[in-house]
Amino acid sequence: MDKIKMTTPLVEMDGDEMTRIIWKLIKDILILPYVDLKTEYYDLGLEHRNETDDKVTFDSAYATKEYGVAVKCATITPNADRVKEYNLKEMWKSPNGTIRAILDGTVFRAPIIVKGITPYIPTWTKPITIARHAYGDVYKNTEMQVPDGSKCELVCTDRDGNEVRQLIHDFDGSSGIIQGLHNIDKSIESFARCCFNYALDTKQDIWFATKDTISKKYDHRFKDIFAEIFEKEYKDKFAAAGIEYFYTLIDDAVARVVRSEGGYIWACKNYDGDVMSDMVATAYGSLAMMTSVLVSPDGTYEYEAAHGTVQRHYYKHLKGEETSTNSVATLFAWTGALRKRGELDGLNDLCTFADKLEAATISTIEDGIMTGDLYLLSKLENKRKVNTEEFLLAVNERLAASL
Repeated sequence: MDKIKMTTPLVEMDGDEMTRIIWKLIKDILILPYVDLKTEYYDLGLEHRNETDDKVTFDSAYATKEYGVAVKCATITPNADRVKEYNLKEMWKSPNGTIRAILDGTVFRAPIIVKGITPYIPTWTKPITIARHAYGDVYKNTEMQVPDGSKCELVCTDRDGNEVRQLIHDFDGSSGIIQGLHNIDKSIESFARCCFNYALDTKQDIWFATKDTISKKYDHRFKDIFAEIFEKEYKDKFAAAGIEYFYTLIDDAVARVVRSEGGYIWACKNYDGDVMSDMVATAYGSLAMMTSVLVSPDGTYEYEAAHGTVQRHYYKHLKGEETSTNSVATLFAWTGALRKRGELDGLNDLCTFADKLEAATISTIEDGIMTGDLYLLSKLENKRKVNTEEFLLAVNERLAASL
């Protein structure tokens, strides 16, 4: 068959360790034989980030703003041990954090559901998508330990030099700790619009939850901004699409989620989204079956897997030992990006290819062929554990038969 043509490149962000190995296998086995792939390539492997003083990360983000669609491999965010291991110039920041800040995006994470893997909450028959605000809160906090006898205050100095002070706590009788959080209206507004636009794109209801009864200024500001934007810009669009937006308290949302069947978007503040996305992924069965897409209010999309670089398997790979690493989330990052590129460029063949590649992946698992992590979870009777490359080859057999 003739290869499917592309007109506009994807931004391709290569990564680290075992996911970097899988990245190449996916391209070689499942994409390059069928697609005349056009990408703007950026090597976000830790060694190259170090060589470029992390400039490559910024370059990849700006390229994503230019081209509109990116696909990203998992990358290492170095700690002190990694600085020694890779002989780094410094402890470089999270590439995801850098890219999210530049794109001003919201992260949407949703599980991939397959027969044979039953969620730990059996009523969850449809995916739950977590929308995580990717700015501020504890991730940009200021914190300190406080000695006994101290008085701590919030101090705000306006542009004219006027001060407003509010007591945090008078530490009389015990030492303690304090923490300062912030957010900005502009980022919250972008978060709201991203959530509403994504709900319209996917035709799903959306919930938003904070704790405004306790946090009467901070969390309440989120609630108010969401409500204002929805009423002014999205209420009629949602009605026409037959979908719903509602706000509830975070503890009520958790109770609703546990009792639900899924099939909606749950919007969360940054920390809540960090926690709840891992909870939802684990409850559905595997973090390696969790998709992730960063969406900007201007319609820029960056697709990736929700998991890390699978360090333990990479060290086995370096020793020449066989690995059975789950590649599904990384594979779905590619299909998501290819489909979105096809949608934006009017390339129906590219969209259809992405759909068929996802279907081939799911049917492979449902036929009983799977990597080790899913083998332990699957309730299928006739199942077979295969290695990393064998799984992709099995997907390719089904893909080729469908084209």
